[in-house]
Amino acid sequence: MTLPLVMTVQMDLVLLLVSVLAFWTRLSQLSYPNAVVFDEVYYGQFVSLYMKRVFFIDDSGPPLGHMILALGAYLGGFDGNFVWNRIGAEYPSSVNVWSLRLLPALCGALCVPLVYLLTLELKFSHLSALGAALLLLLENSLIVQSRFMLLESVLIFFVLLAVFSYLRFHNAPSCSWFRYGWLLLSGASCAAAIGVKYMGVFSHLLLLGVASLHTWTMIGDRTLNVCLQCVCRVVCLLVVPVLLYVFWFYIHLSILNRSGPHDQLMSSAFQASLQGGLSRITQGQPLEVAYGSQVTLRSSASQPIPCWLHSHKANYPIRYENGRGSSHQQQVTCYPFKDVNNWWIIKDPSRQELVVSSPPRPIRHGDVIQLVHGMTSRFLNSHDVAAPMSPHAQEISGYIDFNVSMPAQNLWRVEVSNRDSESEVWKTILSEVRLVHVNTSAVLKLSGVSLPDWGFRQLEVVAEKLFKAHSSSLGWTVEEHRYGTSEEQKEREAELHSPTHIDVDRKISFWAKFLELQWKMLTVKQEDSEHKYSSAPLEWITMETNIAYWLHPTTNAQIHLIGNPVSWGVANLCLMAYQLLAAVYLLRRRRGFKDLPDGVWSQFVCLGCVCVGGWLVNFVPFLLMEKTLFLYHYLPAQCYLYLLSPALLEHAHTHLLSSATHRRALCMCLSAGLLSVFLSYRNFCPLTYGSPELSANQLQALKWRDTWDILYRRH
Repeated sequence: MTLPLVMTVQMDLVLLLVSVLAFWTRLSQLSYPNAVVFDEVYYGQFVSLYMKRVFFIDDSGPPLGHMILALGAYLGGFDGNFVWNRIGAEYPSSVNVWSLRLLPALCGALCVPLVYLLTLELKFSHLSALGAALLLLLENSLIVQSRFMLLESVLIFFVLLAVFSYLRFHNAPSCSWFRYGWLLLSGASCAAAIGVKYMGVFSHLLLLGVASLHTWTMIGDRTLNVCLQCVCRVVCLLVVPVLLYVFWFYIHLSILNRSGPHDQLMSSAFQASLQGGLSRITQGQPLEVAYGSQVTLRSSASQPIPCWLHSHKANYPIRYENGRGSSHQQQVTCYPFKDVNNWWIIKDPSRQELVVSSPPRPIRHGDVIQLVHGMTSRFLNSHDVAAPMSPHAQEISGYIDFNVSMPAQNLWRVEVSNRDSESEVWKTILSEVRLVHVNTSAVLKLSGVSLPDWGFRQLEVVAEKLFKAHSSSLGWTVEEHRYGTSEEQKEREAELHSPTHIDVDRKISFWAKFLELQWKMLTVKQEDSEHKYSSAPLEWITMETNIAYWLHPTTNAQIHLIGNPVSWGVANLCLMAYQLLAAVYLLRRRRGFKDLPDGVWSQFVCLGCVCVGGWLVNFVPFLLMEKTLFLYHYLPAQCYLYLLSPALLEHAHTHLLSSATHRRALCMCLSAGLLSVFLSYRNFCPLTYGSPELSANQLQALKWRDTWDILYRRH
């Protein structure tokens, strides 16, 4: 070995520059606005369920995208205790907004250098690669979609990575075995794209089509081991994506092992495999609730995460952090998991028995009852003591007699909200009831506020006067129900610990759960409803629509999903130009005129297969779909057009224009076009980033189309 050791590093400074700019445009001021933006209200619910490990079904797609968003939330310390109930809701200081939005922003930023490299793999110049990267870099709609907790940027990243990796494999020397690493990465990226959204299937099918054409050409090469080559392609592009698709669900089901809002859609065996899932098997339960019934009461307001009336052997602190005093009686909460402490016994105030008589005496609308906690025998109680987190409402407790001047007030009147008659019987599952405190006329309700550590972060339950409370938060439903038979406390505890029904085999295999979940995702569809910002696919091409993502509550600051109109127009013109040019070339070749050398023709065809084909497979299927669609569904297709445009212009400059004057004129037009793209990007930046705030007149000037819905306040 000779000294000194010398290492030479080659660096594409243009690639480095566009990468830095991509990260700056996507990641700067990522926490602004500090509020829920558009579909964050939808995806955030699933992130919270992941944090709490609660099972759910999302019929819109596989779980990988949700898991990526949940990973960002987990890295930021998010505990899932945020209610995603409306767009524009402010995030509390405990929620790391930057972390929630980080991974989609990173994927959006990485798309820019990926497009640069992909253009080079299509065998076009670095100048065309720069043009494609700039079109993506300055596309306002892609920036907006990347900067929030949304999935389109993640999908586009994996799609571009799959195409780039495959072309890198195809262009590598056939003697190199390292190139199969790129083929494997391509297959894995296809699986990831499908795992984020089923839209990824379209690009995977395109890639399989391109690979099939290349394989058909390769079969004629006698110098290659054709069987081995075909097997490698099948394994990497078919077997690996299928296995990884299954693997995403394996991780999904391993994380979500607790009973949740959707497990009632699954089979008994599936439910039994979830923590608390067995008790959701409600077939065979007594229908009519009677005196002596043992029940669990689920709050009708606990959406999307259910919770049940709960108590445990812990008392309210004598004094809260703000100095207010409490009754120091046993805590009553709402607990979002199945637990033996969720069981209550319905008692007749005029009798001592805690068992169902023979025949059972059903409870009707208007009857007065007592609720006894099954495991601690404390009566459900309320009194004129302020609730811990909602001081305007009354505290709910399990009554303890401390021999002080605080008598028990434990009588509750049953009101069946959805009754058909005044003598309606309280029914399991079917009846929604209000429990009205007899002494104060306050109604038992879920406040939804999380208790501090002394309350184990469970949800607060209060009693509130009917005229103050929202009716949607007052209802309770009997979900699990059995007729009690044990008088003694020890026997009753054993009875409460036992299943409500015959046991179900918990040893359900992963494959059985996987197949059942696939079937449910295909057959259980949520009702599609019209949305103010929904649109038809043909409106996307000319960008006749926009989406208002966020509006500041008091100023004109706002964020919209609007594309760069200049880039959008250039892309559409290049799409039409390619199709026209391809038709002319094909007709002339059919007549025996070869306008292009074979190498250039192959390059032109490959460009069309990848870019025009990519646009077609990501746009045409939406014309056949009967579902609510939005402008952001078009973004993957638009990215393929941004790949096409600079490459087609290079082709025209090199092979169509022979005159130096014409070439200079084209270069001047391209320079003016790029300047227009940049100026258009700058013009719409206030609607892309939400700052600076514009006046009503300035916003009106940005309404380039009458169909755009731009909101403004006149001060």
